[in-house]
Amino acid sequence: MRSFQSANRQRHCLLCHRAPCTCSQSRRAFSTVEQHQDKIDTINEAFVTARDEIEYAKEEAETVYFNEAHETAKSAVAETLDLYNGLLGTLEESERGKLQRSMGLKMEQLKAELEVLDSMHA
Repeated sequence: MRSFQSANRQRHCLLCHRAPCTCSQSRRAFSTVEQHQDKIDTINEAFVTARDEIEYAKEEAETVYFNEAHETAKSAVAETLDLYNGLLGTLEESERGKLQRSMGLKMEQLKAELEVLDSMHA
């Protein structure tokens, strides 16, 4: 519970200690990384799937199955990056920085691995 009533029955905010509360006016529509842990978990699962698809496609190099495996890997990487970029768009700048520091290198790794796979395809 965020507020309490003083002896004169006015509601005071526990955060800004004012009646009426003024901190609620400064709330933003953006959210924090912690509020999106389920989406982060989904992105991590998609990352693992994309890596698996890339590895499978590499194993299929120089076989008749490579083109299909390459397309599957490409789709998995695109889906992962879309999820990641979608979440970035919902966060404030400081929270976006946190997410980029924690997951950005993984996303760059996916892009680099896909480029290697693309070069194998050519």
